[in-house]
Amino acid sequence: MKSLRFSILILLAGVFFSCEKEITPDLETADPQILVDAFITDQPGEQVIRIANSLPYFTASTLPPVRNASVEIKDDLGTVYIFTEKNEAGYYVWTPADPDSTFGRVGGEYALEIKTGNSTITSTVYMGRVPEIDTIQFTYEEESPFNAEGYVAEFFAVDPQGVGDTYWIKTFKNGAFLNLPGEINVAYDAAFSAGSNVDGQNFILPIRTSINPLDENEDGSLKPAYLPGDSIRVEIHSISEDAFNFFLQAQEQIDRPGGFGELFAVPLANLPTNLIATGQWENRVVGFFNVATVSQRSEWLDPDNLPPKNP
Repeated sequence: MKSLRFSILILLAGVFFSCEKEITPDLETADPQILVDAFITDQPGEQVIRIANSLPYFTASTLPPVRNASVEIKDDLGTVYIFTEKNEAGYYVWTPADPDSTFGRVGGEYALEIKTGNSTITSTVYMGRVPEIDTIQFTYEEESPFNAEGYVAEFFAVDPQGVGDTYWIKTFKNGAFLNLPGEINVAYDAAFSAGSNVDGQNFILPIRTSINPLDENEDGSLKPAYLPGDSIRVEIHSISEDAFNFFLQAQEQIDRPGGFGELFAVPLANLPTNLIATGQWENRVVGFFNVATVSQRSEWLDPDNLPPKNP
């Protein structure tokens, strides 16, 4: 029986890898959905919420903006933040009256309300806490089947005591955001999930080293993560547990294995949302709302002061 199952798998693999053909299926026309990108932070400067309409899957075009919406966020102390459409259609901006002031406070509750046409879209979230990033260090690595010769980065931060903190760790190499699906880096307390029971400790090693880019050469081999002269900035954003689950599912949906592996992949589906709509857009709203505290640290791989190659 084992040999029969093995033979079937080999046969299927041969079918998938030898009979590859590009097709363009006819998809049923679906009702448009409204898209809301509302990730707000406590960083200085303007905060932006984007609102747009969806398009059919194979349409190669910019998403149509939603114009003339009323957008505001109200906190639990009664402060109202008004977002207005300024220079770019569909982008709604809050500008602080004082250039040095920032949005929100840790522990505050924030309610988003968007009115467009006969619809109202709402969501309520809390602003969580984040740890400070103690250090970012570079280590030299020889070429191996798993990495190219060069320097890899690692950050160190201690999750605060108390179960239930969730984070999105964003990395920028030479000012460019690492946004590949495999570069999505989220943490529950200091580990991967609630069941890990790693609270109040340093983030575990796989999270600390997931700040290295996954750039590949044309032959599929990995490029060096960092070379002398490169810079890195790491940001830790507080996110809600719902947002944590949103990112996990987004990674599953976007980072597709392709080929034979698609037999066992998670089926494609719309991602969850914490937005509720009434009126025209009821049950047809996607996107997410989050208000984040951010800690960050930057480092430079100084060509004149490189880490030792054989520590």
